Amino acid sequence: MRSRAARERDIAIVGVAESDQMGTVPNKSSLQHHAEAAYNALEDAGLKKSDVNGLLTAGFSTLATAEYMGIQPTFTDSTSVGGSSFVIHVAHAAAAIRAGYCDVALITHGQAGRSTRARVPVDGNLPVAQYENPYGMIGQPINYAMACTRYMHEYGEDRTRQGMAEIAVATRKWANLNPKAVMHDTPMSFDEYHNSRYVAWPFHLPDCCLVTDSGAAIIVTTAERARSCRKKPVWVLGAAEGHDHGIISMMPSFTSMIARETGPKALARAGVTHRDLDLTMIYDSFTYTVMLTLEGLGFCKPGEAADFVANQRTAPGGDFPLNTSGGGLSYTHPGMYGSFLLVEATRQLRGECGPRQVHHHSNPQGDPKLALVNGTGGALSSTGTVVLATD
Repeated sequence: MRSRAARERDIAIVGVAESDQMGTVPNKSSLQHHAEAAYNALEDAGLKKSDVNGLLTAGFSTLATAEYMGIQPTFTDSTSVGGSSFVIHVAHAAAAIRAGYCDVALITHGQAGRSTRARVPVDGNLPVAQYENPYGMIGQPINYAMACTRYMHEYGEDRTRQGMAEIAVATRKWANLNPKAVMHDTPMSFDEYHNSRYVAWPFHLPDCCLVTDSGAAIIVTTAERARSCRKKPVWVLGAAEGHDHGIISMMPSFTSMIARETGPKALARAGVTHRDLDLTMIYDSFTYTVMLTLEGLGFCKPGEAADFVANQRTAPGGDFPLNTSGGGLSYTHPGMYGSFLLVEATRQLRGECGPRQVHHHSNPQGDPKLALVNGTGGALSSTGTVVLATD
């Protein structure tokens, strides 16, 4: 994404929403969550379905989603690189709009992740089936746990554990302020975290994201269209994307992720620095994901994430608001989470978050002006980073 064009504020997010019900919703299909979220986002923006001519999603073909929702797009994108896909889609939508392929792009996600849990058949020809599954490397909790054990080896087990606990407890506090969060009514102390059961060592249950039924949608359009929409625009200033491996055994380093490249690029393209940011939204598939991402994005140096988040710095009232919806750890996570990062960042920038609303870093009375959103996908494989701003 060109920094000059981004700073001209020519591309905006004008609508965001979740599906009607989230959590455990056994009577609704994944496509219903897609469609509900899309309808709600259109309502949020003050647009009609007939206005949409760009459609983007991951995990489902746009053939299926377009047919189900009755949309005939002139631009279609099913880029699917895990939970980061929807953050990446924002830049793809911006590029398509600038190229003239569409002018109103709808990004949707929906998944009955909890109600339709089942073993997913794996193509035996894929590398993961040949080189990892036979040795017990099956599923992301195990993959991420292996990466985390290497981090503990390099930077200290107790120190890493405390950082993970800080993130889990702080994120739960945000969820307790969000009535839509699955864990809204379930506080958690540090003792409860440390005494919780293990899933895959070193991960306790609160170190792992939820599995829910839910959907989310984001609408991206031109500055001209944004001026006639219902809500104030949230501008896309800069973005970057990338991936450096697929399966976890091919990760170049278990203690360094591709955010080390996408973060600096997105900030540079937006023409801002870390100090300018009011809010950070980081995909929290696991507490370890957050620690590694903070370091990769350049908020702190390798091995320093535990110190960076110490003393509930990222919790409500702290000076580094992070994952203010409650995150994938405590708000919702249907299987892929990146779309929900964008929903919360947009609402925060528009000042719509009630008791969990954060403020401008230099003005305690003002709404935030700049947010960074970072999605991670696969086995710590892919990253999409976006910088968003209000006027």
